[in-house]
Amino acid sequence: MHTLEMNVKERILNITKEIYTQEHLHTFGSMANLAHTYANLGKLKEAKELQVQVLEFRTRVLGREHPNTLKSMINLACTYGRLGKFKEAEELEVSTLEISTRVLGKEHPNTLRGVVILAWTYTNLGKWREAEELEVPALEISNRVLGKEHPESLRIMENLALTYANLGKLRDSEGLEVLALQICTRVWGNEHPETLRIMANLAFTYESLGKWKEAKELGMSALEISTRVLGKEHSETLRIMGNLENTYRNIENLKDQSCIYIWRP
Repeated sequence: MHTLEMNVKERILNITKEIYTQEHLHTFGSMANLAHTYANLGKLKEAKELQVQVLEFRTRVLGREHPNTLKSMINLACTYGRLGKFKEAEELEVSTLEISTRVLGKEHPNTLRGVVILAWTYTNLGKWREAEELEVPALEISNRVLGKEHPESLRIMENLALTYANLGKLRDSEGLEVLALQICTRVWGNEHPETLRIMANLAFTYESLGKWKEAKELGMSALEISTRVLGKEHSETLRIMGNLENTYRNIENLKDQSCIYIWRP
């Protein structure tokens, strides 16, 4: 489906260039759409090349504070992040957030999205304190403006829980994950991929706190659901299985307990 979409958008871009010339808003709109499709297909180098051109044009023609320019900055920053170029992503995201906060206000959904993206980049750079400083007020605003059950609020809640865990604030992480799991289960059901991910994260937190019984019970439930819904070879199923195996090892070796950290997204 995405490949067909890519072919169609490539044709649209070529036709748009013929009709409107290279330096036209419609041309760069088509270019931005094609870059989005490239990114969805994992063709990140091709996406980046187009996004750089779109950002340069929109900055020059529309100005840095125009919504379409800000959108282009965020899109390019996300592509940099997926390419592992977190420093480049950070520079763009800091600029975007500053402009968005000043122009749209700190409670605007686009500003909140900018906070989430920058905080995630800080996470990838190991800047846990900086991530926490962004996520704590963002969660308060998102809960108040969008509601606790909004996907953006849940995303911030989950990311903040991970930040707390990396800062060693495991009790705070546990509290957020318990709340997020309750909300996701109520809103989406216990078989939703997001619910499963939070179950796995909370089981990991239980293990880190030495709550082996809770970790085992939740891990087993998550593994059963993930195997049935996603399949036994799915990456999330394998992650849950790995964490559960680690829980069993720790239960069997209580006399020599040590916190073994396993990767979590």
